[in-house]
Amino acid sequence: MSVIKLPLLFAGSKGERNLYTLFDSGANLSCINPECIDGLETPVKLGRTRLISTASEGHFIEVKEAVRLDFYVNEVLLSDEFLIVPGLSEEAIIGAATLQKWRIKLNFEHDTVEVDPKVAKMQLI
Repeated sequence: MSVIKLPLLFAGSKGERNLYTLFDSGANLSCINPECIDGLETPVKLGRTRLISTASEGHFIEVKEAVRLDFYVNEVLLSDEFLIVPGLSEEAIIGAATLQKWRIKLNFEHDTVEVDPKVAKMQLI
């Protein structure tokens, strides 16, 4: 498990904001710090509260809300759901589900993130 941390532009219905984002191949889902959603998007209550395990044995964090946000990786527009995690130590985390969804490749040798623009193309019919 390795990580890369880069500034990314996030966009929601209320505005845009640059956030230092941790690309974490060991995290399952993408998350955002509650302090970072102001001016971006209105949180949506989850149907059921999620309990996210932490590195401390038997310790869980309750997650009750999420937001859907656009974000840019190397000027390629991507989008996903971010769980709003109270007390999150990072501004935002891109987890494995998002990495796989968009086929984002992490280059740990050069601390870079690669995304094929073709993956993000939308076809309108």
